Formats: sequence, structure tokens, C-alpha cells
Amino acid sequence: MQRRDFLTGAGVAAMLPLAAQAADLPAIRWRLASSFPKSLDTIYGAADALSKRVAALTSGRFQIRVFAGGELVPGLQVLDAVGNGTAECGHSAGYYYVGKNLALAFDTAVPFGLTARQQNAWMYAGGGIEALRKLYATYNVVQFPGGNTGAQMGGWFRKEIRSLADLRGLKMRIPGVGGQIMAKLGAVPQTLPGGDIYPALERGALDAAEWVGPYDDEKLGFHKIARYYYYPGWWEGGPQLSFYVNQASWKALPDVYRQAFEVAAAEANQLMLAQYDARNPPALLRLVGHGVKLHPYPKDVMLAARRASFELYEQEAKTNADFAAIYRPWKAFRDTEFQWFKVNEAAYSNFNYYVK
Repeated sequence: MQRRDFLTGAGVAAMLPLAAQAADLPAIRWRLASSFPKSLDTIYGAADALSKRVAALTSGRFQIRVFAGGELVPGLQVLDAVGNGTAECGHSAGYYYVGKNLALAFDTAVPFGLTARQQNAWMYAGGGIEALRKLYATYNVVQFPGGNTGAQMGGWFRKEIRSLADLRGLKMRIPGVGGQIMAKLGAVPQTLPGGDIYPALERGALDAAEWVGPYDDEKLGFHKIARYYYYPGWWEGGPQLSFYVNQASWKALPDVYRQAFEVAAAEANQLMLAQYDARNPPALLRLVGHGVKLHPYPKDVMLAARRASFELYEQEAKTNADFAAIYRPWKAFRDTEFQWFKVNEAAYSNFNYYVK
């Protein structure tokens, strides 16, 4: 754009905020059902950030009221609530709903899958959004990336895990495909929302539980019950949360409101990861200071889990057309990404982290 054009009407119009365009548009009030409790300020906070940014971009004309898990609907019923119009939008994790279709796990994470950066690359530039929106359309939902925790920890255990044999019969809170793989390794997986995990551990209904990472896990107090903290969370190398919007509600929005929502969702997506990356390191130091014992998963667990994961993917792709349609291009994308990150990013990180 020429400088003189920028200073004339065309340039000024291009710089006008969305709020100015929304001034003459209708007042709209939506409800957002979250899967997460307010106490988990980072993961719950993404929906709050979305709400505030949408309001700011539309001069308050488009308001989204956020309901924590259980306030409007149970935490694990958000997808249904948005699809049937109980709430216009929601914030949840796709892998909570693999009982409907295993392919929904790609919206969050699958074992030995993508890191947070790679997930964003796949979603925004590698065909991920297009593939997932086609799937979500069958549930009357439009999906948007809505945050990422980064690689998660591998969970809290009452007793030390020295080998694969120690997983047999172990009752563990772990959802999604990770839970299915743990079942193949002999554990007994359970899916519980965040607010229900501590009581289950406390009364002995669980032997182990995974949630997110040091910052959130410290808030939930798992270290007071289970002292062994394992890494890495091989089932969640870069787990993404998502915003869901009811299809009819989305189509009814004025275009400027849709733009505001998309901008706010993308901002919330990046903000969550930045917050976790800043908050997890000091939280881990505090946990270790409380006597928490850090342990890597035994190698036989890691190898068995990876083998079982890709056996499951290949088998599912033979019988589930939705899964195959996402898995095949996703796998090709993953393999290429891993080669690039191994050559450059891993070399840089390994030198800085391990060479003194």
C-alpha cells in the first residue's frame, strides 16, 4: 500500500477496529459451557480470555458468559450440550468424546503424537482444522483451537513403577486413547473431570491419576496423596483444547462477530501455552521441595506403549473411515515434522539442556 493511500479513506478503513464496525450490529448473548473448574485458572482461563476479547472487539455488543464445569452441564457433556443447542459454545477436549468416534482424539492428542508447536502447525497450516471441522460437522459443531498445555507429565502414583509388570491391575485416571493404551498394558483406565480426581485418589478408588502438569497438579493437591510423579506424558505430547460453537448459532452471527470470535480464539490458544510454559517450572520446583519423587517411565513401558499405540491406529484405520481420513495424512505430517525437529530443534535443545 502506498503511504498516500494509507492516509486516505481506504487505509483508515483498513485500520478501523472491529468494535467500530460492530457499533450498529445487534446485541448477542451466548453461554459457554466449560469442562473445567474455575480453580484451574490457566485452563479454565482460556474461555474467560475469549469472552473478554470478543466483548472488547465488539464494544460489548457480543457477550459470552462462561460457565465452569458442572454449572451448566457436567464437564464431560460439553460437546453434546453445544451440538444440541443447550449452550451456544463450549470449551473442552476432543479426546473426552472418543466413545463417539476415536477420530476425535486427534483434536487433542494421541499417544506419541505431535508437540504443541507441531499441533499448531498441523491445525493452522497442515490441514488439521479442515479435517476436524468435517468430522465435527456431524455433531452440529464448528471447532476452533482453544489452548495447549504443552507436553504433560505422566501422572501421580501411590507406588513406584519399576517395570511394565507394575501397571497390571492399576486403577488410573487417564482419558482418551491414552487410556486405551494403558488398558492394553494391563492398567484399568477411568475418565474423570478434573474436580473429581482428588476425592477418588483420596478414598482409594484410584491408584494413580494424570491431569496436566506441575502448575495445575499442585493446585489440585495430588502430591498430598501420591508421591511418585512420572514423566513424560507420552499420550499427550502437545494436547490441544478446543472451542466448540453450535453450527446454527455460528451461521446466524454477523460476519464481524465471527471474525472477532476467530481472533479471540487464536489469541487464547497461544496465551494458554505461554502461561503454562511460564508457570510449570517454578511449580515443579515447589513440588520437589515438598518431597515429590520424580521418575521417568521405565523404558519397557515406553516401548510397549508406543508399539501398542501404532498397532491400535492401524487397526482402527481399517474399520473407521473417519479415523483413516485423518490418520493417514496426519501420520505423514507427523513423520516429516519429526525429521525436521530431530535435525534442528532437538539438537539445539539437547546441547543447551544437557551439555555443561
